[in-house]
Amino acid sequence: MTGPRQDFLDAQRRMLDRYGVEARSRLIDVEAVGGRAHVLVSDEGPPVVMLNGIGTPGAMWAPLMAKLRGFRLHVVDLPAYGLTDTTSGFVGGLRHNAVRFLSEVLDALELARAPFVANSLGSLWASWLALDRPERVTALVHVGCPAVVLDSSAPFPMRLLSVRPLGRLLTRLQPPSPRQVESLSKMVREHPLVPELVDLLVATERLPEFRQTFLATVHALLRVRGSRPETRLTAEELGRIEQPTLLVWGENDPFGSPAVGARIAATMPAAELLMVPGGHTPWLDSAGHIGPRVAQFLERTTP
Repeated sequence: MTGPRQDFLDAQRRMLDRYGVEARSRLIDVEAVGGRAHVLVSDEGPPVVMLNGIGTPGAMWAPLMAKLRGFRLHVVDLPAYGLTDTTSGFVGGLRHNAVRFLSEVLDALELARAPFVANSLGSLWASWLALDRPERVTALVHVGCPAVVLDSSAPFPMRLLSVRPLGRLLTRLQPPSPRQVESLSKMVREHPLVPELVDLLVATERLPEFRQTFLATVHALLRVRGSRPETRLTAEELGRIEQPTLLVWGENDPFGSPAVGARIAATMPAAELLMVPGGHTPWLDSAGHIGPRVAQFLERTTP
């Protein structure tokens, strides 16, 4: 096998090897994407589902996976971000399709319910699942600000991509490359990145369905002046999420300040807030601190 898919597989293996993570790939049938979803399965123990953010594959969790020994981790590539298929209309009905996708992934993994560890877009999807199908979610861990929650938004360069003609032009002017990925890491305040992660993200962005899905999702969530009301996670919705929730918040997260994290924790019935050093993906540098706290929370809250 040659081409973008093999490049991604090679980069994924190097990323897992860097952190000593042993995981096997599973491809499961999921009707929501008209094909298959890719899941990395690691270790044995109580099951945990992990979801990453927009434009990034599941293997980006490798630093934290290495600190969650004793759990059976199911690390899911979201549609088009890794080896999970997608359809042209998936983003058009984003909430419905996201909930359907996650439900079908749980079914294929033979999990009636599970705790979710998620970041950014993955946190938004897990929250939607907790609201629409609460019996499938036992607990939530959000590492980094969930996408478009309350009045949070995104850095201005990302909001510019929500303008369809401009987004297409900007992504053509900055094609996938190590330099482009390093620029992105500065935007989310997680710089510098280890070389294996740079290679993984470049390989992800070169996959065939990535660019179209990424831009469509940015447009569905954001506008230049902020988040779109129709996809925003509101205070009323947060107040209805009764599952135990741990918010792991980077002190320099550009998507939402510590004050946003405090408001979320105060709004949700069973949430607690843990402030840590870092930006939007704080486990990249603080996995040694975050991992034990997440493990303790999961042990305490998951049947």
